[in-house]
Amino acid sequence: MISPHLTGDDLLRDIATAPADKGCFHLWWLGQSGFLLRWEDRFLLVDPYLSDSLTEKYAATDKPHIRMTEIPIQPGQLDFIDLVTSSHNHTDHLDGETLLPLLSANPGVALLAPEANRQFVAERLRLDSEAPHGLSSGGETELAGFGCVGVPAAHESRELDGEGRDKYMGYIFKLGEWNVYHSGDTVPFDGLVDALAGHRIDVAILPINGRAEGRGVAGNLWGREAADLAGEIGARVVIPCHYDMFSFNTATSDEFVQRCHQLDQPYRVLRCAERWSSFELEGR
Repeated sequence: MISPHLTGDDLLRDIATAPADKGCFHLWWLGQSGFLLRWEDRFLLVDPYLSDSLTEKYAATDKPHIRMTEIPIQPGQLDFIDLVTSSHNHTDHLDGETLLPLLSANPGVALLAPEANRQFVAERLRLDSEAPHGLSSGGETELAGFGCVGVPAAHESRELDGEGRDKYMGYIFKLGEWNVYHSGDTVPFDGLVDALAGHRIDVAILPINGRAEGRGVAGNLWGREAADLAGEIGARVVIPCHYDMFSFNTATSDEFVQRCHQLDQPYRVLRCAERWSSFELEGR
C-alpha cells in the first residue's frame, strides 16, 4: 500500500498553513482524480474519492478494485469546503461515501455537476433536485467565488443526453488571474483542443492511466497523450492523475515524464496529499 505524503491532522496543518497571499493558490492531489484547491481563503474540492466503497462493492467479483494508496484524510475532516464538483457519474468521481459526510460537514457548500447528470447526482446524494448546480459544455458560472467553465470530455466516446448535453465533462476553474483545467476522465477527441482555445491554461490536470483491452472499464489518456495535450493547449504546467488507486487500472508516470521532456513541456508529478503552489509558476 502506498503511503500518502501527509495524512489526517498533518495534511490539515499543511492546508491551514499554506500561504494565503493575495493572488496565490495551492493544490493537493488527494488520489485518483481528486484535488483540493485553495485560492486565498476559498476552498474547492474536485472529484473527491476518499472511501473504500469500490473496493467493498467489487470484492467478490472478477474485477476487484484493490486500493493501492491509503486514504489521506476522512471526508468529514474537510469542514471548510466552499465548492465541490463532480465531472461525471462514475463512483470514483461521484462517491456517496465521500460526499455525504462532506456535505454534512459543510452545510453551505455549493455542488457543481454536468447539467445532464444533475438529477442523478441529487438522487445519489439524497438532495433536492434543485440543490446541485448544473453546467453544460461551453457554459460558464460563478460559484463560491470560483469561475467555472464547462469543457466536453469523452470517456472512450463523447456521450450526450437527450437534449444534447455532455454526460462527461471537464472544467476550467478561474481563480483570479489563474486558470486551472481539470479534464475529468477523457481520451483525445476532435474538438477538445478547440474547446480550450481562448483560455490561457496555467495548470492542466490530466489522467494518464490510458486504456487497455481486458480492463473492462472506460479508458483515459495515456501518459504520452496527456503530455501532447498539455503542449497543444499551451499549459504552463501539467499534473498527472488517475493512477495508483486501483491495481487493475493504473499506469506509471514514466511515459508521461519522458514525453514531457521530449516536448519541453513543464510538468509536476505529485505524491498523494503533496502540495503544489502557484509560486512555482511565478518563479519561472
